[in-house]
Amino acid sequence: MKLRFLGTGTSFGVPVIGCACDVCTSADPRDRRGRHAAVLESDDGARRVLVDTPPELRLQLLAAGIDSIDAVWYTHGHADHLHGIDDLRIFSVRNRQVAAFADPETADVMRARFGYIFGDYRPPEGTTKPEITLQTFRPGETVNVGGFDFRPLEVPHGDLSVYGFRTGSLGYVTDAKRLPAATRAELEGVRVLVLNALWFGNPHPTHFNVEEAVAAARDVGAERTYLTHLTHRLRHDSLAAALPPDIQPAYDGLEISIPE
Repeated sequence: MKLRFLGTGTSFGVPVIGCACDVCTSADPRDRRGRHAAVLESDDGARRVLVDTPPELRLQLLAAGIDSIDAVWYTHGHADHLHGIDDLRIFSVRNRQVAAFADPETADVMRARFGYIFGDYRPPEGTTKPEITLQTFRPGETVNVGGFDFRPLEVPHGDLSVYGFRTGSLGYVTDAKRLPAATRAELEGVRVLVLNALWFGNPHPTHFNVEEAVAAARDVGAERTYLTHLTHRLRHDSLAAALPPDIQPAYDGLEISIPE
């Protein structure tokens, strides 16, 4: 398998509008971070699962050269992870249904916000809407997502739950504040781990900071850990230099191989 990071920023993205800090004005392309998304792909390119649909989705798919998606895994219903959903419409133009997977709470949010997609609306003749088949999953139940077996990983994020996943030797968690015991057990033996991390110090009420993410990575013990969902307080080269060799910041466009 291959994992490509499409967007590694938080809800503000990087650069932040109106900010002239060192990271927002950096010439290093790794310091430009779209809102959160990733693509999991089979080695032969025949299967692709998109993780989240952020507002920049169209630009991210174009930059990555991705022209087909078999399924989408939604981690939760916050705007920076969901509100690019209309960019899935191009796949409907090509007469393809896209399977979307979400927990029941997120599925209800999607139906409420995007009634034109999930309700009875029929677009006028000659126009289109995203054709999405919405399916729900529950913790503890493995589900086939675009040809991959996904095990949902529930983590707390303020007053809601976020759902990462495990597939094979990959564990993927975003927007977490901690790894509950059940999720930690599901991550046993992963070789590649993805975790969110906002910044150094100043603990956040709903997200890991860098120190918390490093501690969680050490507890899991994966061979490689990549940090995503990064803010403009973290310059890529400085963060990479401050982290242990087996824990590194991801960046938009980074592609990694996932061992069997």
